[in-house]
Amino acid sequence: MKDYYYFLGISQDASEEDIKKAYRKLSLKYHPDKNENDEFFADRFREIQEAYETLSDRARRHSYDQNLESHQKSFRYNIPPSIKTFTSNKIHAKKGEEIIISWQTSNADVVKVLPFGLEKPYGERRFKITEFKGGKFQLLLHATNSLLHKTVVQGITITEVFENDAEKLKSNVDEVFKSQPRTAFNRTGQPKIIMLFWGIIILAIAIYFLIKTFS
Repeated sequence: MKDYYYFLGISQDASEEDIKKAYRKLSLKYHPDKNENDEFFADRFREIQEAYETLSDRARRHSYDQNLESHQKSFRYNIPPSIKTFTSNKIHAKKGEEIIISWQTSNADVVKVLPFGLEKPYGERRFKITEFKGGKFQLLLHATNSLLHKTVVQGITITEVFENDAEKLKSNVDEVFKSQPRTAFNRTGQPKIIMLFWGIIILAIAIYFLIKTFS
């Protein structure tokens, strides 16, 4: 049974205003027109609409809540979730190459495949990788038993393959000059080349003072 509260990211005691706010926020984020009609965003948008239409109607919400409670009581809440299989047809791929992943879980009522989102307890997805980070693309399968409050996670890492050495060199150069995520050591997100430059300067100053101290 679909968990509409989970789709909207709200609790089961959410008010009507909470439901409206969550729907507005998510519908703007996942609207197909803002995401080049991507199939993934279209699917998520339909789920969000379905959830809102049910929970925003008092009579439909009451009926849904009763069915959800019945489903949760019948669910095998005392058995932790598990991942039976999580596979990819390729672990080395080029940009734009089609990847097929499949999975099967058990005793999980909430299943997510990141970076895509909510999925069925078992299934298959086809997609193309348009961007690698550091030559890698990470997939994570989360299987959760929400009544037991337990989650198991399994990952797949796909490594980028290049047509030739020149393409690999270009990718490495792009990575060096690309802005990095902000961290405690790199609060402004400076590219690796800038951080390397400052590292060399600091090292040179340290060596200078070290030589001066012992000379």
